[in-house]
Order: sequence, then C-alpha cells, then structure tokens
Amino acid sequence: MTDTTLPAETGTGRRLSLRFTARDLTGIAIFAVIMIVVTYAIGMLGIFSPLVWLAIVPISVLVNGIVFMLFLTRVKHAGMVTLLGIVVALFYLLTGNTIFSTIGIIMLAILAEVVLWVGGYRSRWAAIWAYTIFALSFFTPFLPLVFDRENYLRSPSFTTMGEEYVTGADALTTLPVLGVLAIGVAVAGFLGGLLGSAVLRKHFVRAGLA
Repeated sequence: MTDTTLPAETGTGRRLSLRFTARDLTGIAIFAVIMIVVTYAIGMLGIFSPLVWLAIVPISVLVNGIVFMLFLTRVKHAGMVTLLGIVVALFYLLTGNTIFSTIGIIMLAILAEVVLWVGGYRSRWAAIWAYTIFALSFFTPFLPLVFDRENYLRSPSFTTMGEEYVTGADALTTLPVLGVLAIGVAVAGFLGGLLGSAVLRKHFVRAGLA
C-alpha cells in the first residue's frame, strides 16, 4: 500500500460530503460488528484472572488495527469513522458499559476523524495516527475505576465472576497500573495501525479486497 488509505484507482471517488449511502451505512454496520466480535472473542479470555483481563486489552487493540485499517479503505467521505464510533459506543452502552466509556469512544472517534480529514483521507500515516487515537477507546471501560470505582466493581459484570475475582481486580487496578495500561493501549494502537497497513499492502490489496 502506498502512502494512502485507499487504492489509487478508487481515490477519485472520495468526497467530503456527509451524505451517507446505503452502502456506506452497511459497511459501517459490518465493520462495527466485526470489531465488536473480535473484541468480545479476545475479551472472553479475561475470565481466567484479572491479570489476563488487563493483559488482553493491548492484544485486542493490535488485532483490531487490521479491521480498522481495512475499514478505512471503504471510507469514501467524512463522518464514516465518527459514525462507526457512535455505533460501537451505543452497543457497549446497551450491553453494560458506562456513560463515561460511551462519551469517551465518541470523542475519540471524532478526534480520529479530524486527523484523517487533515490528511485528506489519503495519508497512510494519518490513518495510522487516527487508529492510535481511536484505539484509546479500548481503555475507556476502565475510566469508572477512577471516577466510580466501588460501584463499578460491584456491577453485575464483576460480581458474577466471584468475590475472589473482584478482590483481585480491586487490588490490581491501581492508578499506576491503569496509567501503564493506557500507555500500553496507545502503543498497541500505533503498532496495530502499522500492522493493519502492512497486512493491507501484502494481502488485501493484492487479493483485490481493499
């Protein structure tokens, strides 16, 4: 892949309007579902221990870098990344995430969109940095541990794991650990962007999938 997020032959079709076609909306829905499924599939490993729960977050970020970069090859105009973030955020809100996480995901999606817009939706590096920003949304579910820790640890998603798990999570998720996790997520986001870019260049473009 050259320094673009779209193959050269489709670049002329890019527009900056906010008028979404049925194809645009379908693509957003499909990629939102893929990201959610990948995240949940990896996240299920967190049932083994609180340490695994934290350790798999950067892994999920890394793998989703491929999904996000492939999605960018389908982006034809402004607003699609923001809408993707909104769909993902609302899904997680409906499945138990807090309003802190919902707002955070949407704000990060908008910031990622701004980076892509500055790059004219054609810059490979803008795409990589956009995913680095968007990837921080994977950290937003941990924000309640800072602002509403007690209620968060007593939520059904934790209590169903057992008292030992809750106690372990409480002891593990100190502010320094959460800070390291946030940095790890950002680094994984950057690496995920690079990985997605490399995969697109070597496989998807050659196969005519991007």
